[in-house]
Amino acid sequence: QVQLVESGGGLVQAGGSLRLSCAASGRTFSSYVRGWFRQAPGKEREFVAAITRSDGRTGYADSVKGRFTISRDNAKNTVYLQMNSLKPEDTAVYYCAADPGWPLPKRPAYWGQGTQVTVSS
Repeated sequence: QVQLVESGGGLVQAGGSLRLSCAASGRTFSSYVRGWFRQAPGKEREFVAAITRSDGRTGYADSVKGRFTISRDNAKNTVYLQMNSLKPEDTAVYYCAADPGWPLPKRPAYWGQGTQVTVSS
């Protein structure tokens, strides 16, 4: 059974940092594009960041550029999202994703179950 499992969410004050992790099991995603989406209450799910496997190319939503950093450890089948200078508008459920294609499509082949990030003002 293929699984993407997120961890690292929580409650943080504005200006603080969190690091999300997404561990994959059931198959290797070393050749897949890995990424993150988020969904705030009452809003559509939106792209946050993605990273390729082969050349480590990254892409970010304009709203998080300069504050968030995506990275991956292929040996551990894990992708990370370092979130700095967090703002209340970053509050959302964050979902890990994996797909063969670049750029990461709006509906990737695999999703995690999500982890809540809450930023207080």
